[in-house]
Amino acid sequence: MATKTSRAQVKPPKHEEEKAPTLVPLRALAAAAVVFVAAGAVLVLEILSVRLLTPYVGLTLETTTSIIGAVLLGIALGAGIGGWIADRTNPRTLVIGLLIGGGLLALLTVPIVRWLGPSAREGGTVGALKVTFVALVPVAAVLSAISPTVAHWQLRDLKASGTVVGGLSAWATAGALVGTFGTGFVLVPLLPVSTSVLAIGILLIVVGVVLGGYTRVLRASAIVAAILATAGLGALTATASSPCDEETRYHCIRLEEVPGDASGRYLILDRDYNSYVDLSDPSNLGSFRYTRWIAEVVGPIKPHEPLRAVFVGGGGFSLPRWLQATRPGSRSNVLEVDPQLIEFDRRRLDLRTSSALRATSGDARLTMRREPTGSADFVVGDAFSGYTIPWQLMTVEWLREVRRVLRPGGIYALNMVDLRPLKLFRAEAATLLEVFRNLRMVTPAGEDGRPAGDNIELFASNGPLPPQRGKPVAHASVYDRAAIVRLVAGAAPLRDDYAPVDQLQTR
Repeated sequence: MATKTSRAQVKPPKHEEEKAPTLVPLRALAAAAVVFVAAGAVLVLEILSVRLLTPYVGLTLETTTSIIGAVLLGIALGAGIGGWIADRTNPRTLVIGLLIGGGLLALLTVPIVRWLGPSAREGGTVGALKVTFVALVPVAAVLSAISPTVAHWQLRDLKASGTVVGGLSAWATAGALVGTFGTGFVLVPLLPVSTSVLAIGILLIVVGVVLGGYTRVLRASAIVAAILATAGLGALTATASSPCDEETRYHCIRLEEVPGDASGRYLILDRDYNSYVDLSDPSNLGSFRYTRWIAEVVGPIKPHEPLRAVFVGGGGFSLPRWLQATRPGSRSNVLEVDPQLIEFDRRRLDLRTSSALRATSGDARLTMRREPTGSADFVVGDAFSGYTIPWQLMTVEWLREVRRVLRPGGIYALNMVDLRPLKLFRAEAATLLEVFRNLRMVTPAGEDGRPAGDNIELFASNGPLPPQRGKPVAHASVYDRAAIVRLVAGAAPLRDDYAPVDQLQTR
């Protein structure tokens, strides 16, 4: 006769006793929030890095390409390696470590750029790549490993794998979108770049600590260590010296006193000397030779009469103020893309705008359309900032708009920067020759008599250009239309659909 055994007396098999406890998935909303924050942080750091790096390596196509490439490399490494590790370890612990580690690496971004940036100035494209990859690849990789790890944590039924992975991917993409728009429209206009990076790093660490406390992965000692590390790196970020007196959405601005000139100031945008301003005498153009070359050509236009001018690019407003001082009654409109630079000039450089000297903020391709046809005696194109080239102000389509605004016989003066072999100059000269009949160049010459480059001043008109009176100031040479045609040697004009100006310019 069989004996009855109570339920309590039955022991489970040995292999069932040793089975690990089931890993409880995160709540769907919490999992979505984690990947949302991580993906958003990657895009915030990517966009902020443009402003961090520009003062050292300039704002060029190579700079932005390096940043995008570094972040994409980090995303690829993080997604691949993170998923592989998540399959071989506890994903709950891994996610928390990635959040805190990613936050700490984010806090290191600013010090890394500030330390390595000065050495990258002379390194060209290689220097930009080095700083970009050191600063961005590790943090992008760590943060991008979070999504596959959270997906592994959430998966419990292969029949729902598409729903889980697709849903998390959607939340990560939403985070990236919010990070992108939030940075461009909110963070950059309102906060210094270093402050925004500090906030992102702290947010990631807080999310990691809260999740670690909630899941009981982090003990009190680990939380204290994370807080201390955050405080230390946060202080390092806050104290890393910025090269800027003021940051705008477009520029890192500095102001320097001119040695031996009590009222003279140099305006520095990003890494380059942009303007000289004499606070007591606006008619003094100082040592910036290109402004004096422009003044020499503008001087003979309607002698002793007021002029109407449009200036594309404001900088320190040196030439508009010079025109007001030397031709009373003249009227100018300065098209400046950066409204915060205009305000800086008002506060620090004593700029006084009025109906006679207006400042219009916005991209000149748009604001130029408001200028009346045939209204300007001359237009000055001075939107270059060192090696930062507004390509949209170099094309045939732009020059036709300039020609529309000029009165018959009006002059367009373009300041640009290029070095031998002068590929960008040749392309722009070909572009000008397609729109204007007459062209002249003023620039330093080498020992062979050919243009040496650096600052190049081009004067274009459909009427006769004022005769050159002797040699220009600042030891420059003058090249007439025939000489420029020989130098162009078949270069293709720049157009809106083909204007590789960053690649053409010699640095």
